[in-house]
Order: sequence, then C-alpha cells, then structure tokens
Amino acid sequence: MTIDTEIRHVTKAGANLFLELGFSAAQARKLQAASRKQINDTRVLKQQLMAELSNWITEHQLRQADAAQVLMVSRPRVSDVVNQKTSKFTIDTLVEMLGRVGKPVRLAVG
Repeated sequence: MTIDTEIRHVTKAGANLFLELGFSAAQARKLQAASRKQINDTRVLKQQLMAELSNWITEHQLRQADAAQVLMVSRPRVSDVVNQKTSKFTIDTLVEMLGRVGKPVRLAVG
C-alpha cells in the first residue's frame, strides 16, 4: 500500500482561503474578516495574560529560573511569556500559570 503525498494545490500567502474553498466572493470576505477578528481577539487576550505574568515576575523580582520553578514550566517557557510569544501558548496554559501564582482569572462574556 502506498500513501499519496503529491501536492496538488498550494494557497498563496494572503489569499482568501474561503474563496478558494468555493464560497461566494461576498461570503468569503465575511468569513475571512470574522476569522481575522477571532485570531486577533485571541492574540490580544494572550497578551493581556502574559502581561499579568510578566508583571508578577517583575513585582517579585524573580529571575526567570526561579519563576519557572513556581510556574512549573521550563525557563525558556518563562522567556517566551516575558517576550509575549503568543503563538507558543494556549489561553488555558496561561490561565493555569496565573492560577499557580495566586492570580485567578475571571471570564466575562459579552
């Protein structure tokens, strides 16, 4: 048995994927705008959570290695938080880390 790994189509960077999936132009624009908004909203939320963690580290005058022990993560993960590398974290992970330092997160909808 062989597995077909041939690439048949590559979407160009910046192209509207929804248009390529067969949605009408109007629908594709709406879906792309909604998708971009959701991605941006998630990024902003992660930045807020990371800022809280960074502030906590600064307030407690911790080295990254010491913060890593408290947060139960590696030192490079703490560096990623401090440098706001949002793509490396889920919201759940950041919420758990904040909980470990006594900063519970509350969610408001709407």
